Amino acid sequence: MKTIYVILLCLLLGFLGGILGYIVVNKLNYSSDELIKEYYYTENAVHVSPHSLRVKMDRGIEDYVLVDLRSPEEYEKEHIIGAINIPAYVDPYTPSYDEKRIVEEFSKLPKDKEITVYCYSTPCMTGRKVGFLLAKNGIFVKHLNIGWNEWRYHWQNWNHEIEWNSTKVENYIYSGKEPGKPEKRDIVSACGIEGGC
Repeated sequence: MKTIYVILLCLLLGFLGGILGYIVVNKLNYSSDELIKEYYYTENAVHVSPHSLRVKMDRGIEDYVLVDLRSPEEYEKEHIIGAINIPAYVDPYTPSYDEKRIVEEFSKLPKDKEITVYCYSTPCMTGRKVGFLLAKNGIFVKHLNIGWNEWRYHWQNWNHEIEWNSTKVENYIYSGKEPGKPEKRDIVSACGIEGGC
């Protein structure tokens, strides 16, 4: 049943995106090629591939800070290893986009590292809302291209088949109040460091 809802949501979003694209092309007189170019500039500037993140973990590269936006309760139960928690939820059911608190917490993060946020799932708007709120305040973050649910429960959907036997989701999950630290691993990967997947 969930699959049908996901398919319907994708169709609806695709339809709305098509209408919006048509309006933009016709109203702003941008060429289709210019719009495509801008779209990919934005996509590459904002999105972080889960493959690239996992490869960095495997290779011990620490040039990023990963931020889990879920509630402290959910974070403590399980989170992506190495992620810190700056919650946008008081509990699993109550969002709290307290701009002052969120901006203060993000402003404490290292300026020399890429900041990447994630929330519940790919279509979840929490990361986008927090990213927008931060951008208004001059703090710019990237967005993990998947959410917690895809990382934890759909490992094979976003990993390459060649990696299915050499990687296990349990090695990339941590429980507790602390972030945990990814272990360096020699894993066969379809992704290289440069450019990632």
